[in-house]
Amino acid sequence: MKATALACMAMLLMLPACSTDQLPSDGLGTVVGVIDGDTVVIDLAGTEEIVRLLGIDTPETVHPDRPPECFGSEASSRMALLLPPGTAVLVQRDVEARDRYGRLLAYVERLSDGLAVNASMVERGFASSLHISPNDGLRRELAAAESRARAAALGLWSACGGPHEPLS
Repeated sequence: MKATALACMAMLLMLPACSTDQLPSDGLGTVVGVIDGDTVVIDLAGTEEIVRLLGIDTPETVHPDRPPECFGSEASSRMALLLPPGTAVLVQRDVEARDRYGRLLAYVERLSDGLAVNASMVERGFASSLHISPNDGLRRELAAAESRARAAALGLWSACGGPHEPLS
């Protein structure tokens, strides 16, 4: 019985990510590339997904309607350091699967060491916490990480005074 349940779970994780109904609540993937500090491309069961990390917001570097912002380049570089191409990850959804741009919304954990990437970006000052209901599974943890980073004047909190400051 237990083996059957595990086999069913494994089959769910291998479903193609072509619609929100078919997406597993979490799954294993491989990083293809980094777009910016809060957006990456991950191969999930053979489908490349643009994944917007939940609960965090980094300064803009590639937004079509906004100029680059203070500490955006550093945030993007940090994400590239944490998740180079080929990195195995666990992708975990919250309540809503996708944003209005069609990006998969998720928390990302690096499998090699269990690093919670979303939280790491906030606690090191590369991102601020961002709550967009109903996706609030880590709301308290990320807000607490931001408070610690602010208090310690880490990253964007000392370099820019906060998120979304224009690049000077």
